[in-house]
Amino acid sequence: MSIDDQEKMRRKELENNPMGNYSDAINSSMIGDPLVLVKGGCLTKIFTVLIIIIGFAILSQCSY
Repeated sequence: MSIDDQEKMRRKELENNPMGNYSDAINSSMIGDPLVLVKGGCLTKIFTVLIIIIGFAILSQCSY
């Protein structure tokens, strides 16, 4: 199943069940959705990679 098909199914489900969207939003706000970080545009992906690299650099300095 392609990403376009998945997106069409998700939109159709949201049209048929509007409270599902509200529930998903509440769950994502409480738990978080890590896929949002890599699902965004180019700038979001760059920031995510930079944060990961900086995190590894800090952890490697703390391990001495």
